[in-house]
Amino acid sequence: MTPKFPGERRALTAEIGQFALILAMLLAVAQSTLPMWGASRGDTALMSFGRTAAQLQGLLVGIAFAALARCFVMGDFSVSLVAQHSNVTQPVIYRFAATWGNHEGSMLLWVLILAIFGAGLARFGDGIREGLLARTLAVQGMIGAAFLAFLIFTSNPFARLDPAPFDGMELNPLLQDPGLVLHPPLLYLGYVGFSVAFSFAAAALIEGRVDAAWARWVRPWILAAWTCLTAGIALGSLWAYYELGWGGWWFWDPVENASLMPWLMGTALLHSALVLERRGALVSWTILLSVLTFSLSLIGTFLVRSGILTSVHSFAVDPTRGVFILALIIGSTGTALALFAWRAPSMRSGALFGGISREAGLTLNNLFLMAATAVVFLGTFYPVIMEAVNGDKISVGPPYYKITFGPVMVPLLLLVTFGPLLQWKRDSLKPLFAKVRWPALIALGTGIGAVIALGFKSVAAGLGFALAAWLIFGALAMLARRWRGAGESFNSRLVRTTPMSVYGMVIAHAGLGVMCAGVTAMSSFETSKVLVMRTGDVVAIGPAQVTLNNVRDVAGVNYTATAASFSVRQGDSIRDLVSERRFFPNSRNQTTEAAIAAGFTGNTYVAIGEPDPSGGLTVRLYRHPLVGWIWGGALLMALGGVASLSDRRFRLGAATPARQMLPPMMVPAE
Repeated sequence: MTPKFPGERRALTAEIGQFALILAMLLAVAQSTLPMWGASRGDTALMSFGRTAAQLQGLLVGIAFAALARCFVMGDFSVSLVAQHSNVTQPVIYRFAATWGNHEGSMLLWVLILAIFGAGLARFGDGIREGLLARTLAVQGMIGAAFLAFLIFTSNPFARLDPAPFDGMELNPLLQDPGLVLHPPLLYLGYVGFSVAFSFAAAALIEGRVDAAWARWVRPWILAAWTCLTAGIALGSLWAYYELGWGGWWFWDPVENASLMPWLMGTALLHSALVLERRGALVSWTILLSVLTFSLSLIGTFLVRSGILTSVHSFAVDPTRGVFILALIIGSTGTALALFAWRAPSMRSGALFGGISREAGLTLNNLFLMAATAVVFLGTFYPVIMEAVNGDKISVGPPYYKITFGPVMVPLLLLVTFGPLLQWKRDSLKPLFAKVRWPALIALGTGIGAVIALGFKSVAAGLGFALAAWLIFGALAMLARRWRGAGESFNSRLVRTTPMSVYGMVIAHAGLGVMCAGVTAMSSFETSKVLVMRTGDVVAIGPAQVTLNNVRDVAGVNYTATAASFSVRQGDSIRDLVSERRFFPNSRNQTTEAAIAAGFTGNTYVAIGEPDPSGGLTVRLYRHPLVGWIWGGALLMALGGVASLSDRRFRLGAATPARQMLPPMMVPAE
């Protein structure tokens, strides 16, 4: 597709998008007030307006997003944003992805996903109590109105340039990658998806009623957001691994942490909502987690756009925009917490449970998840706080997380298998130990075998592999016990009737074990070399031998590059790979494209640097054992979420009328 140039008649696409945003904001204001008023008066017409407004708002924001995408694809450089982040030489896929490869466009994507979730809630909310749905959509409308105002008044994506340039600048070369097409949308689906849980929680606090039906209505939305966020983080880690040329999968960058914190909190929320749905317990805890999870998502948005952090993920924007988002965080979170404080005295804890029970196990898991979140939060914001207090610039890196995050996660991983094997309400230790006997023996054997095979200096690695086996075989044990039923023999009928949510839980927990094995191998056995190579040189790295075949200059669509061809021999297998150092003349930037020989047991990673004065080429070589298991395990966890979402119980009515008529803030004791 050939972009249009400003010499041709300027289309009104940007004005259409701008007008759609303004209409969407006005509609969001109406959505945030009229349904709330109608719910307080019992006015069915006003409550129904919320559903219509939410769907119309989704349509209008969709029109605005489509208008901006068209401006990018068609190369309308009279739009300032297009001129700053696009170029006629960019492939069309990156001109399209550039729509959200900047501050204004990414915020429009953020608002679009918020509107889609609101429209989806309106469209598929038939089983939800009318007053609760109206109030929930009203809160969604408030969030939408705030962010639409932020877009229109501080971050207008449709601002014009006059006169328009004949060519644009360029999308950041680091972003000219297929990862840009998938990673941000998935990440935002996770971030923004938690807004539904926040809105449900705020609506329940306003209404004064929380019950098991409320948990059943909100849990699919939590699960959908968690699934997307899991996949988004995994793809972002993979993208950084092969694109930045540094050979790592996680750097504890503050903006990476900004996605990890809501994931940890969202995991706790997902399990807490399950307890509330099944047993009517953890009422206050679930409401509080709903508020805090979305608040952490907003904090992530603030970190990227405030200018307080220097990160490869950050947008270089005016700090005043960060102040606007900070005000939104304080306003939304502060109001929700004030509502919580007001209603908390009237909340009842719900059904009682014993100290050894599934409820207790999931609660303990949640406490460790909260502790892990606190560790990451402190490491992320401590440098910011210190700089604000006394001007000292400090950094908190991997050593901090190694001695703080790891000790919290190890007991959490041990507990993960126990929770689903416990009985609801009350259990005892003797039958529990019988249930985990085989996973424990396999894990113990795995750990001892790893230490013997790898050497007694690898005790930490042995522990990591033992934890991985514990998680994987513990997940399979859940399924095996269910298939045996009350007896000890296999029951094929139970296989056919096992809910998809059970399969989803097993897949997700096993995926966590696979990821644990990958992290253990990478942390314990990664090797690297940095050296100067010349044509014909052969270097051994781990079990592989790397040969530099030739170095040549190549020309891409919008870049020139130095390309080095390598052969990687491992056993009888030989793979030819190319690593490039690209130069983009429009933006005067350089990027590194790594050459990766990926395999089941690990990757051989090759990245070239600057030419050496002696005539050679600087080359970085890495051996990454089981690194693919990290992303494979994370994607298995996301697949578990998809499997759980397909459970037919999520598509059925949530509650009986009798259960809906419970007194305010009370839940049934089952």
